[in-house]
Amino acid sequence: MTLIHRLSPLVLSALLAAGATPPLPPLDEAPAPPLSPPAAVAVASVTTDTAVEPAPVRALAAKLLEDNLRPGAKIDLDAPEANADLWARIRQGFALQDLDDDWVRKAEAWYSARPDYVERMTTRGSRYLFHIVDEVDKRGMPAELALLPFIESAFVTHAVSSAKATGMWQFMPATGRDFDLKQNIFRDDRRDVLASTRAALDYLGRLHKMFGDWHLALAAYNWGQGNVQKAIARNQRLGLPTDYASLKMPEETRYYVPKLQAVKNIVLNPDRYALSLPPVANHPYFLSVKIERDIDVSLAAQLAGLTLETFQQFNPQMNKPVILAAATQQVLLPYDQASNFAANLARHRGPLASWTAWVVPRTMSAAQAAKRSGMPESALREINRIPPKMLVKAGSTLLVPRAEHVHDDVSERLADTASLSLAPDAPPLRRVTLKAGKGDTVAVIAARYKVRADQVAQWNKVGSSARFKPGQAVVVYTAFKAKATPAKTTVAARAAAKKGKATVRAAKPAAPPNLAKDRGGKGRNNVVASAAP
Repeated sequence: MTLIHRLSPLVLSALLAAGATPPLPPLDEAPAPPLSPPAAVAVASVTTDTAVEPAPVRALAAKLLEDNLRPGAKIDLDAPEANADLWARIRQGFALQDLDDDWVRKAEAWYSARPDYVERMTTRGSRYLFHIVDEVDKRGMPAELALLPFIESAFVTHAVSSAKATGMWQFMPATGRDFDLKQNIFRDDRRDVLASTRAALDYLGRLHKMFGDWHLALAAYNWGQGNVQKAIARNQRLGLPTDYASLKMPEETRYYVPKLQAVKNIVLNPDRYALSLPPVANHPYFLSVKIERDIDVSLAAQLAGLTLETFQQFNPQMNKPVILAAATQQVLLPYDQASNFAANLARHRGPLASWTAWVVPRTMSAAQAAKRSGMPESALREINRIPPKMLVKAGSTLLVPRAEHVHDDVSERLADTASLSLAPDAPPLRRVTLKAGKGDTVAVIAARYKVRADQVAQWNKVGSSARFKPGQAVVVYTAFKAKATPAKTTVAARAAAKKGKATVRAAKPAAPPNLAKDRGGKGRNNVVASAAP
C-alpha cells in the first residue's frame, strides 16, 4: 500500500489539490526539549486512523489552515512557478554592487574548505528561504538580503551570541524591543521565524533609508547605526570618501559584507567552489495553523505527528512547555503535518494544556510557592529557572500545573507582560549613616560591617582605597548589627564598690549602629541616621 492510500481523506484531498511536499531535511543543533507535563495530568492519545472525517471536523480543520504569506489564496504545487528552482529566483533578484577584494576571497576559501558545514547550513535554510525571499520581494529589496541569516546564524533559529544577540537574525534585546519583538518568560519573538524576519527587514529598510547605501546599511546592522554615522563624520572631516570600503571599522564589520558577497558568489556558481546546494522548490515549505486555546508544546507536536525537536525547529520562540493562544495565535508546520495537526486538533477531546500562569500575591520562597501550586520545589525551580537562595517577588508570574477546575486560558495582558523578579533570600538591608573616626578607610568600614570594600566605595562614591576624614558621614547598607561596647564602670562606682555597696552602677552602653541620630554620640561607631533602602 502506498503512502497516499494510508492518508486520511482530509490530508488526501489537500495533497491531491496541492501536490507532493519535499521530505523534512535532517535536524542540526536542535534545542533541548522542555519539561514534560506533570505526571498528574495525562495527555490524551492522538488518533490518526483513516476513518472518514465527519463534515464538522473537515470544516473546522480547513478553517484552522492558512497560508500566512497569501491569506485566502490556494496553494497549487502543480503550477509551473511552484516547481521552479528557488535558487534561480534568488539569483535573478541579486542587485547589490559586487565586492572583489581579499576579504571576499578569504570568506570564499573558508566556505570552500568546509563543504559539510555549507551543506548543513543550506539544508537548514531551505526550510525558511521561500518565506524570506517572498518578504524581500514584496518590499522590493535586493535578494542578497535573504542570504543574511547564513552570515548571522547559519539559520540556527535558537542561536545566541556572546553579546546575547538571539535568533536567526541575531537581534539584541533592546533592538528587538524597538521592532516589537516581545521578550518575556513565555516567549522570545527574536527566535520567531515570521516575526524576526519582519523585524529584520524593517530594520534594514530603515538603515538603507538613513544611509542611502546597502553596504553601509549592512555595516550598521552589524556594528550599530551610531558607529557608522561617527565613522562617516570622521571621514568627512578628513576629506575622505565615505563608502563602506573607506570607513574605519572593526575587523568583524569589515569582514561582514565580504562574507555575504562570498555566499552570493557560491549561490551564483557552487561548482566553482566544489560545493553543492540542496534543491529548494519555489513554494511554501510551511503553513501557519491557528491556535485558539492554550496547548502544551508536546501535545501540539504529537497532534502534528512530529518529534518535539522538529516542531521546535519551526516554532523556536516558546520559552516554556506551553503555547499561550493569547500571545501566539499560530504555529508553523510543514505542509503535510499542518493538515494532520488541523484534523487531529479538531477532533481532540480532553485538556489541551496542563500548565497555566500564576501571579505570586506576595514575596515568598520557592518552597512556599511550590506548596501553594501543588508541585515539587525542584520542579518549580527548574521550569521557572529560579536559582537557589532566591525569593520570588510579589507580582511575578510563575508557570504552574493547571488544575482540573481551571477552564480559562492565560489572558492576553499576562501573556504579553509576564515577568519574574527575584531577590536574595537574606535579611533586608538597612541604610546606615555613621560618622567616620580617625583612621577609618573604605577597607576598615567594610570589615567592620561585614560588607565588601567595593560596595562601600560605590555607596559613598569614592575609590576603593579612599580614607575618610574624621567626622565625615559614611553610608553603609547592611543587615549586620555591630555589637554594643561592653559596659564600663565609672570611677565613682568602683569607689563605691570598694566601700562595700551592693550595687554597681554601670555606665550607659554605647549606642548600636542602627539607632537614630538623637541617640548617637561621638566615636567611629556612632550612627547619625538609619533607614530602610
